[in-house]
Amino acid sequence: MITAIQAYQFALDPTPAQDAMLRSHCGGQRYAYNWGLASVKANLGQREAERSYGVPDAELTPSLNWSAYGLRKGWNQIKGDIAPWWAANSKEAYASGLANLATALGNWNDSHSGRRTGPKVRFPRFKGKRATLSCRFTTGSFGLADTDRRHVKLPRIGMVRTHESTRKLARHVERATARIRSVTVSHRGGRWLVSFSVEITRTDSAPVRPGSVVGVDLGIKSLAVLSTGEVVPNPRHLDTAQRHLRRLQRQASRRAGPDHRTRQEPSARWRRTQARISRLHTAVANARRDGLCKLSTRLMREHTTIVVEDLNVAGMVTNRRLARHIAGVGMAELRRQLAYKATWRGTRLVVADRWYPSSKTCSDCGVVKAKLRLSERTFRCDQCGLVLDRDLNAARNLAALVSSQSCWATVNEPAGNPRKTSLAGNGYRHGKTHPDPGGPTPRRKATAHDTLNAFRER
Repeated sequence: MITAIQAYQFALDPTPAQDAMLRSHCGGQRYAYNWGLASVKANLGQREAERSYGVPDAELTPSLNWSAYGLRKGWNQIKGDIAPWWAANSKEAYASGLANLATALGNWNDSHSGRRTGPKVRFPRFKGKRATLSCRFTTGSFGLADTDRRHVKLPRIGMVRTHESTRKLARHVERATARIRSVTVSHRGGRWLVSFSVEITRTDSAPVRPGSVVGVDLGIKSLAVLSTGEVVPNPRHLDTAQRHLRRLQRQASRRAGPDHRTRQEPSARWRRTQARISRLHTAVANARRDGLCKLSTRLMREHTTIVVEDLNVAGMVTNRRLARHIAGVGMAELRRQLAYKATWRGTRLVVADRWYPSSKTCSDCGVVKAKLRLSERTFRCDQCGLVLDRDLNAARNLAALVSSQSCWATVNEPAGNPRKTSLAGNGYRHGKTHPDPGGPTPRRKATAHDTLNAFRER
C-alpha cells in the first residue's frame, strides 16, 4: 500500500448557462493573472528608473511581495475599483490566477539565480483571450454529487453533468481510501474537462514475473522492441488521420480567416472548420496517450526492472524528414508514465545515459562499432559474427546494464529537460572555432531578461 497524488479526469456536459459561468471564471483567473503581472513589471520598471537617477537602494520604491499571499492581499485591496464585477465569480478564480503567477515568477527567479537546473525560464508573459481556458478550485463546495455518479459539484456553478460515470473515484471516496484535494476545469479540444487531484491509497499487485528485467528500445517503425523479443507495433495514429486533416486544412484555407492587419473577423464557417480540426487533433492525442498508458501499465505489471533510454527528443525532431513521425510516437510521454507508475508500484526504473551506444554495441561479445548508419536495420558484428535485428540488439544491451553495474545507468531518475550539450545554436558553427575558455566572454546584445534579472533580488 502506498499513498500517492493521482488525477481523475472527466468530460463535462454543461448547459449553456453553465458554459457561460465556466468561461467567466476562467476569464477572471486570466484577468487577475494579468493584473498581478502588470503590477510586478511596473514596480520593477519604477525601481529601475529610480536607480538610473542615482537614488540609493534604501530610498527606492518598496518592492512587491511575489508570493501568492502578497499578490492576493494586493488584489483584495483594489478589486472593487478595477473589477467591480468580481463578485459574479468565485474568489478561487482570482486566487488561482495569482497563485499561478507566483509560481511562474518563482520559477523564473530560481532559474536565473542558479537554484533551478535546466534551460533558462523566461519571464512570465501576459495571457491573451485565445489562451487555454482553465480555473482551479482549492476551497469551497466541490466534489462528486451525492445523488448519482453522473454529476460533479463546483463552487458558484453548481451541479454539472458529466459525459461518463464517476464511479471509479466515487468508490474510493466511499471507502475513505481517497481524499479530493482540488479540482481544475479546463477547455481543451472543444470540450470542458474537470480534473480532480486526489490523495489516494493504492494497493497494486506484485509483478507477474518477479525479478525479471526488460529493456525497452523505442523507435519509429515499431513503437517499442523489448529485450524478450516482443515487438510492439506503432499504431501511427497521426499518419492515419493525415488524409482527413489535409482535407480540413484545405477547407479552412478557402474560408475567410482572421486578419490582424485589416482587423477582419473570421467567418462562422472558418470557426466551424477550425473546431473540427481541433477535435481531430484531440482524438489523435487521446488515442496515442491511451496506447502508451496501456503499454506502460503492462510493463509495470509483468516486470520488476525496466530499462529505458534518456532520449533527446527535442534534438531528434530537428530532422525535418523524421520530425512528424518521431513526434507521433510520444517517446517522452511513455518515459513520463513509466516514471510516475514506477513510484506507485515500487518498480525499479533504470534510465540509460543518452550517450550510451546501445545500437552500436554487440549484445553477445560487447564490441562497439565505430559507425552504424540509420539505414542499417540489421546489426552485424565483425568480431563474433552475430546477426541480429538492430532494435532487438539495443534492447538486449539495455537489459544488460542492470547486471553489469555500469555507470551509464541511473535508477528511478525522473524525466527532465537537460541543458543543450552541443555548440550548435550558440553561434559557433560553419567552421568557427570555440573561444578560449580562459579568454574574455564574447559580448552579446542585452535582452529584457538581463534588465529584469538585475532587479530580481528585491
